[in-house]
Amino acid sequence: MTRLVPGDIAPPFTLPTADGSTVSLADLRGRKVIVYFYPAASTPGCTKQACGFRDSLPDWEAAGYAVVGISPDKPEKLAKFRDAEGLTFPLLSDPSREVLEAYGAYGAKKLYGKDVVGVIRSTFVLDEQGRVDRAMYGVKATGHVEKLRKDLGV
Repeated sequence: MTRLVPGDIAPPFTLPTADGSTVSLADLRGRKVIVYFYPAASTPGCTKQACGFRDSLPDWEAAGYAVVGISPDKPEKLAKFRDAEGLTFPLLSDPSREVLEAYGAYGAKKLYGKDVVGVIRSTFVLDEQGRVDRAMYGVKATGHVEKLRKDLGV
């Protein structure tokens, strides 16, 4: 399984959003970007994490960051999640899991003590040129956004 490390060029992507438009990593070039991968919209952990980014989005934007969330959910499910939680950053759909796999955010993991294959909750901080500044795999939904803010001084 691919694992990205600081200094790697982030794999490019163009994915559909909750409203049917697309977002490409190339569209965000020139900005720092937080790309986070989560297992499923509207689940307790994913909701907690998304709301953490939502609540701190003004601070992220003031510090020059764009935030993008990616899951294997279809755009229709993402739209319901966005609307229910008032999310104001792009949620991208990767049902083929190609981008998840390119970032190493899909594969073998432990879930409730069992070995399973699925989305590995992961966060990547990219610099303005699209290089990986931080690659964090297996992050916890609770407290992750706060820790990331502290680590990045946001």
